[in-house]
Amino acid sequence: MNHKNYEPTRESLNGHPLPQWFDEAKFGIFIHWGPYSVPGFAPVGNFADTLKTDYERAMLVYPYAEGYWNAIKDQTTPSARYHQAVYGSMPYQGFKPLFMDGVKQWDPIAWAKIFRNAGAKYVVIVSKHHDGFCLWPTKVTNPHEPHWFSERDIIGELADAVRSEGLRFGIYYSGGIDWTFRRRISRTFMDYSFSTPGGGYAVYADAQIRELISRYRPDILWNDICWPGNEDSLFRLFAYYYNAVPEGVVNDRWKHSTSANKLLSLKPVRAVMDMMIKRMIMNNPDIHSALAQPAISHSDFSTPEYTKYKEIQPGKWEMTRGIGHSFGYNRNEQDADYSSFETLLYDFIDALSKNGNLLLNVGPRGEDAQIPPEQLSRLSKFGDWLQRNGEAVYGTRPWIRAEAETETGETIRFTRKDNRLYLIILGRPNGITVKVKEFFCEGTANLLTDGSPVQLKREGEDMSLIFKHRLEHIFVPVIIIEDEHDGGMKRSPAVAEGADLAGSVG
Repeated sequence: MNHKNYEPTRESLNGHPLPQWFDEAKFGIFIHWGPYSVPGFAPVGNFADTLKTDYERAMLVYPYAEGYWNAIKDQTTPSARYHQAVYGSMPYQGFKPLFMDGVKQWDPIAWAKIFRNAGAKYVVIVSKHHDGFCLWPTKVTNPHEPHWFSERDIIGELADAVRSEGLRFGIYYSGGIDWTFRRRISRTFMDYSFSTPGGGYAVYADAQIRELISRYRPDILWNDICWPGNEDSLFRLFAYYYNAVPEGVVNDRWKHSTSANKLLSLKPVRAVMDMMIKRMIMNNPDIHSALAQPAISHSDFSTPEYTKYKEIQPGKWEMTRGIGHSFGYNRNEQDADYSSFETLLYDFIDALSKNGNLLLNVGPRGEDAQIPPEQLSRLSKFGDWLQRNGEAVYGTRPWIRAEAETETGETIRFTRKDNRLYLIILGRPNGITVKVKEFFCEGTANLLTDGSPVQLKREGEDMSLIFKHRLEHIFVPVIIIEDEHDGGMKRSPAVAEGADLAGSVG
């Protein structure tokens, strides 16, 4: 296949099409694993609640265990007290040998099989998080911590393993924060967001990402926080990546350095901004949307965290979330602290119906490289559901309408593929008949799990689905409505008079 040559300009980069594989993959696995996984400690809770109730030190006590190094710098935090009790005066760097001992038990092939069996189509692993530790034997020397990397090629071994299972492979890199270059404490959201190191860090980060591209050819380049260089350096990097991996994708967390960043690095300016953000958070129930990434010059998809949308989005997006409240392993999270499989599946299907993917995080333990059983059980349930219902997921597109509701209160989401409409009921409906409010279409309908016919009966503005057997034992059933003429589905008069709520499958 011939691919165009990309130039380091906005016009050239914006000509990069979204690869079909990413749009159709729908489900990916995120992996946060590093030295922070050895202590595996953070307060249990919700990030949004932490920002509301303890903003002045939110980034020290938030529930993300991967922030452990920052948290233990303040001796009043729960993490610092835990560290003193368990590890005494050991510096954070002391976790490297403990982590590498755990890596000896790591089986990347076993992980890859787990992810494939869960129904995932791609995997993104953290190559370097905010602690600066590299999960590959980098040749780009860190001037402050020259041995702060894994001698075992974790990135390369996992890339080979997941690709051997037929999955795509992506790399996360923390471009905006590296605590080995800038060691001050981040207390507030502004401290955290504008703590990008200066000096030679931009050159270091650029060299490392280029090394990752040349060594592993990642299908996804997933940056975090921001980009430490200017726009020209970012465009050069994107052009280098697309020319090396034409069907690769980049996310949206690449806001490049500007004069405003330098201004916001000043403490008095950050203090004013903190006051404004705190007020905004208190007045906005949707905190994650309020703190969304700013628009940038180029990206292939956006990455809202723990976020839902009310409407179908025009651009491709990826819901990023943990199974629990932390991304890195947090030993304080018990089964009840993790989201239920039902919640995770509903979030996934909701994203699908609105042009999104789901990137679901696992946080393996540091001491033995094992994924906790609470996380494994939810992955297994994903695999079971997707094995039966994957036709309604993979390769689908949003329909012209994302949502509907049954007469008994279950919510419905729609996806489509060719001349097939998939009606997905979020729940476990009772009985043999389900009435969908303010919806009607014509076609041949079947229950996806067993192929049994479903009768479509118009009842005024609504439509009843009449099944061959009761549905109590089917969780989140999927109904296929197929239109042989690819466009012959009809609206009810009530719907036709209102918003664009129904229409042809195609």
